Amino acid sequence: MAGRSIEDMSIVFIGAGNLATNLAKALYRKGFRIVQVYSRTKESAQELAQTVEAAYTTELQTVTKEAQLYIVSLKDAAFVELLPQIVSGKENALWVHTAGSIPMNIWQGHVVRYGVLYPMQTFSKQREVDFGQIPFFVESNSEEDMQLLKDIASALSEKVYEASSEQRKSLHLAAVFTCNFTNHMYVLATELLKKYGLPFEAMLPLIDETARKVHELEPLVAQTGPAVRYDKNVINEHLRMLADEPQMQELYREISENIHRLVTK
Repeated sequence: MAGRSIEDMSIVFIGAGNLATNLAKALYRKGFRIVQVYSRTKESAQELAQTVEAAYTTELQTVTKEAQLYIVSLKDAAFVELLPQIVSGKENALWVHTAGSIPMNIWQGHVVRYGVLYPMQTFSKQREVDFGQIPFFVESNSEEDMQLLKDIASALSEKVYEASSEQRKSLHLAAVFTCNFTNHMYVLATELLKKYGLPFEAMLPLIDETARKVHELEPLVAQTGPAVRYDKNVINEHLRMLADEPQMQELYREISENIHRLVTK
């Protein structure tokens, strides 16, 4: 790449899901050259390809062998199963995956140059995010490619870090608690509110303030609610209200006990 900007790299996306869609669009807007998009479903491949002015394919054997960088963003099980087919004939290009949960050495023995480009954020196709504030965690099997991946990530974000596969696995686990489990609580809250004829939007100021608080306070210090003081009257009443939802009732009990145990340590 000497004498040429990183934006001149030819990039192929293997996958057109939530993360791939957001990442491809962000790279495209920064002037990167995406030449092809692969997805098992024509609609997904075509939609993303049109957005980033690329060709598309639904057949792995027709993925171009001429690209310099291949970004794989597939479900973990599909990635592991399809890996030999994905890289076939393209073993000398630079290959990266975007998964928090898959170690870098998955590539070992399949390709020469490889790494990880992990943007830690929740992605949905329907909602575009500001990549400038998204932390990127990169890893590579060579110093030269590590720097290249840092440069690519830095074109999108101010927050770029090196992280080992073990560190990234821990980040992913913490992210599941921070994001996925938290959102599941919103789902359960929505069901409760519907039951009593109330709108979920009533929770939005509470959600926003809860998120804002942890920018300034440690989460443990920011914790409030009946479980902190273990107010048995309130807790027992809530458990009674959940009598017809035994799984939710058990979840409420366990989380309340866990909160109280942590704040009284």
